[in-house]
Amino acid sequence: MTLTMDTQKAKEYFETKLAFTTGPVELERMMREGGNVNIVDVRAAEDYAEGHIPCAVNLPKDRWSTLEGLRKDKINVVYCYSQVCHLAAAAAFEFASRGYPVMELEGGFRTWKEHEMDIEK
Repeated sequence: MTLTMDTQKAKEYFETKLAFTTGPVELERMMREGGNVNIVDVRAAEDYAEGHIPCAVNLPKDRWSTLEGLRKDKINVVYCYSQVCHLAAAAAFEFASRGYPVMELEGGFRTWKEHEMDIEK
């Protein structure tokens, strides 16, 4: 790990992070209020089938190239398993590179469950 005292880079990083991440409470509020969001679960299809965020579309890594279920007219909120899973960040990077508006659900599905939010099967 590289440590740095560069406060300007830290400021830029966290400003960007705040703009492109959301937590489960905020996401649930956006969904409840009819927010302009499309929820995208990038976990494996088997895990999605066992439970997912309501109305989420499943787009596992082996299908990212299809862009199936993504929306250009909404913010695609992407999530994976947990905070330590980097699939959602990789997916968000890929989808943004292809012109789709994205955010990442911080903490992934694990954090959603820990907050006792609704789960759809």
